Amino acid sequence: MARPQYDALLDSCTDRHTGRYVEQVWWYWHGPLDTQRFTAAWQSVADREVILRAAFEREPQPRVVFHNEVRAEVVRHPAGTVDRDELLARDRLRGFDLGRPGPLRVTLVDVGEDARPAAPRGAAEVTWVLLTFHHGLLDARSVFVLLDEFSRAYLEGGVLPGGERRPDLRDWAHWLEHQDTAPAQDFFNRIAPDGPPVVQPALPGPRTRQSGCGRADTRLVASEADRLHRWAAAWGLPDSSALHAVWALLLYRAADATGPAPVGFGVTVSGRGIALDAVDRLVGPLRSCLPMTVRVDPAQPVIRLLETLRDQALDLAAYEWVCMEQVHEWTGPPAPGRLLDSLVSVETTSRPLADLRARLADAGVRFGEQYASGAHSLLLAALLARPATDGSLTLSAVHDRARLSDADAGILVDQCARLLRHLPSIGETETVTEVLTVLGGDEPPRAAPPQHGTGS
Repeated sequence: MARPQYDALLDSCTDRHTGRYVEQVWWYWHGPLDTQRFTAAWQSVADREVILRAAFEREPQPRVVFHNEVRAEVVRHPAGTVDRDELLARDRLRGFDLGRPGPLRVTLVDVGEDARPAAPRGAAEVTWVLLTFHHGLLDARSVFVLLDEFSRAYLEGGVLPGGERRPDLRDWAHWLEHQDTAPAQDFFNRIAPDGPPVVQPALPGPRTRQSGCGRADTRLVASEADRLHRWAAAWGLPDSSALHAVWALLLYRAADATGPAPVGFGVTVSGRGIALDAVDRLVGPLRSCLPMTVRVDPAQPVIRLLETLRDQALDLAAYEWVCMEQVHEWTGPPAPGRLLDSLVSVETTSRPLADLRARLADAGVRFGEQYASGAHSLLLAALLARPATDGSLTLSAVHDRARLSDADAGILVDQCARLLRHLPSIGETETVTEVLTVLGGDEPPRAAPPQHGTGS
């Protein structure tokens, strides 16, 4: 394989029970659920999709190998026998033995009548469905493709019908091997900052005496999210640029600088903006993180900062196939946290394709809104933004609790939300300094430095 997610794979092989690089997606299944047919459908998908039969070997050199068969793992719990929050945490920490095939597993929990959400008319049964998967071999977008395939198989009695061949991981690896990396190397060297950027959105602080991975949430209600979207669109900006800008402002504020300073953070890219047929339906670990560096000038209008970040994101889109390890190699010797110690990601959820939704509905089955946890990494924090079906925008700070306490993560995500709410009210000339006065005298959060051997 040309570019496996070595960080994720090697880290998980060292200690699979950290919960890092494991993501979860869950939703309510309204309607009858035949366990045998459900399991057969996932088995049919695993038989068809090579990535679900993939494993990682470290010797004689790191590589991904594909097995001829794997048993789909589906477990069902009766109503009242498990606590779903405990199950989520336990299943994440269980991790994956990546030396064996199977980077995805499925858990079903029957929902009792007293715990059921509002169900579509006629739905007498409700089941909570959890998909747990490893980022070293799968990303969330891939899982939604697999979910469509599963739905097709379930509707056909548990057997996935034939169809045109989609590209798989082998096609992607072949495409990567034939890319000329010289233009990408020139680009990343050109945008690299002259000096070390500010990478921590928090003041230096002590160890937290906490451990594991944490998550702090807040949200913009539908009216606030809509106002932000309309304002950004009026300036020719995507919503992601607003998120990048407020994160850059928080990084700059935490540096306690008095003049211009470079800041750096990661942005997630789908990895599917490449010239490969049907790549949108390719299943694998294509999603990646690339560095975003920008010079923040306290006297600069925030609108100019937003436009700079938008333009840089457009430039990065040409190199979605590049991985962070390559960027470090091209721009200098890797150092923990040198280019980034946090990332910003606009999360997407999916529903079955329209024809599948109609066919599932005819079978008495409807899917509730899907939720994704995001995957924990070695970084200090990740800001995840997820639009909801009701128009609201959920903001989550997924963080390393050993470095950033739960309380400080809450401060971080709250300050981010306050800046986002303020942006639609600014004028063309309002500066960085003026916008940051919205946070008043509130202290930035505090974070401990990374331990030796961790970071970006």
